[in-house]
Amino acid sequence: MEDRHKTAGSASVVHRTASVLITFFLVLSGGFVASSPKAQETGGTAIVLRLEGAVSPATADYVTNGLEIAAEREARLVVLLIDTPGGLDTSMREIIRAILASSVPVASFVAPSGARAASAGAYILYASHVAAMAPGTNVGAATPIALGGGSPFGANPEEEQEAQDSAEEGGEDRGGRRQSPRNASEEKAINDAVAYIRGLAELRGRNAEWAERAVREAASLSSAAAAQQDVIDFTASSIDDLMRKADGLTVQVGQSQTVLETSGLVREAIDPDWRTRLLSVITDPNVALILMMIGIYGLIFEFLNPGTFIPGTIGGISLLLGLYALAVLPVSYAGVGLIILGAALVLAEAFAPSFGILGIGGAVAFVLGATILFDTEIPGLEIYWPVLGGIAIASLAFSLLVARLAMVAHRRTVATGAEQMIGARGKVDSWSNGSGYVLVHGERWKAVSAASLAAGTEIRVTGRDGLVLKVAALEPEHSASEEGRRKP
Repeated sequence: MEDRHKTAGSASVVHRTASVLITFFLVLSGGFVASSPKAQETGGTAIVLRLEGAVSPATADYVTNGLEIAAEREARLVVLLIDTPGGLDTSMREIIRAILASSVPVASFVAPSGARAASAGAYILYASHVAAMAPGTNVGAATPIALGGGSPFGANPEEEQEAQDSAEEGGEDRGGRRQSPRNASEEKAINDAVAYIRGLAELRGRNAEWAERAVREAASLSSAAAAQQDVIDFTASSIDDLMRKADGLTVQVGQSQTVLETSGLVREAIDPDWRTRLLSVITDPNVALILMMIGIYGLIFEFLNPGTFIPGTIGGISLLLGLYALAVLPVSYAGVGLIILGAALVLAEAFAPSFGILGIGGAVAFVLGATILFDTEIPGLEIYWPVLGGIAIASLAFSLLVARLAMVAHRRTVATGAEQMIGARGKVDSWSNGSGYVLVHGERWKAVSAASLAAGTEIRVTGRDGLVLKVAALEPEHSASEEGRRKP
C-alpha cells in the first residue's frame, strides 16, 4: 500500500512538472501560440507589416519576406500599414511585383492619422488588392524624380508640398501645374510612370484618370476625397475596422477571384529582422557617406603607418559596407570620381609635400563628390547638410595632418640606407695616391678624393659609388665648430 502511495505521489509530481513545462513553453512561444485557439475559432490570421519612411532596398526586403511568411502560414490577409514620402523606383517596383505575385490578399492601409502615401506609396496603394486610408491622411504627388535632382517637369518642389498640405487640410483634389518635359529622356520617364500606374488602376478597378494626374501634375487627395473618387475602396478608423469593411469583398488574387473573409481575424505583426535593420541603416545615404569616409581615410592612415592594423581593419570593413550601399542606391558617377580623386590627392600629399595644397584640394574634391554622390531629391533619402559639414571638417583636418606628417618626415635626417652616408663626417685612416681608407660612424670604408689627404684629416662624405665613398677635406671652420659643439 505504501508503495502504491509513493507511485501515485511520483505520478502527481511528474504530472505537475509536465504542466509547468507546458505552461512555460506556451509563455515562451508568445502571442503566436496564445493566439492559436482564437485563430482556429475565427478561421485564420492577418499578418501586419509596416512600411514607414523612405521606400528603400531594406523596405523592399522586409515587405517581400513578410509576404512569403504570410503565404507559408496560410494567412487570410496581409495588412500593409503605409506612411511614406516616397523612395527608390527600383525598390517600389520590387514591392509591387511581390504584391501582384502574392497568394495572400494584401490590404494597404494609409495610417495612422497624419500619415501619407506619397510618390512611391501611391503606386503601392494602387497595386494592392484592397486600398484603405485612415481619416486625416493623404495620397498622391506621384511625379517621378529625375536622377540628378528636380522633377521631370521642372515643377517646384515647394509647390508639390503645398499641394499635399492643401489636400490634407481641405480634402480637395489639388495638383501642380502641368508642364512639358524638358527633354526626351524626361518624357520617356513620365510616360512610363503614367502607363505603369494606369495599368495598376485598371487591374484593381480604380480611378485611372486621377492616377495619371497624380503622376503628371503631382495631384494629391485626402482620404475622404480619395474614397469619393474611387481611388481607394473605403476609409477605416483602425485595422479592425478595415477587416470588417473588407469582409465579403471580391478581389482578384492571381488568376482567380477570391471573396475575402476577414472579419475577426487574429492579427500577427511581423517586425524586421536584424538583417533588414542593418540594411536599412547602411543604405541611408548619410550613413553610407560616413562609412565611405571612415573606410578611405582608415586605409590611407594604415598605408602611411603600416603595422597598427586597427585603422586598416576598421577602414576595410567600413569601405565594404559603404560600397554595398553604393551598389543598391542610385549614385552619380561624377560623385564617385570626385571621391576617388580626393582620396588620391590626399595620398599624394604624403609623398609629394605641397604645403597642404594637394591635401586641401583632395578634401574639397571629396566633399564635392559627397555632395553630388546621391540624388538628394528622392523623398526620404536626402543628404543632411550637417553631415556634409562634418565630412568637410574631418576631411580638411585629415588632409592637414597628412601634410604636417609628410613635411616632418622630409625634414628628418635619413637614418638608414645609402643616403644616410651623404654628409657624414669622419677621419682619414690611411691614404695614398688619391685613395685610401676612412673611418665613418665607426666603420672603415674605402674612399677616393680629388684632394691629397693625410692620415687623421677630417673629411665629409660627398657621395657614394657602391662600397666606395667620395670624400672631401672638412674645412677648418667646420672642424672648429664641430669641436666646439663636442666640448661640455
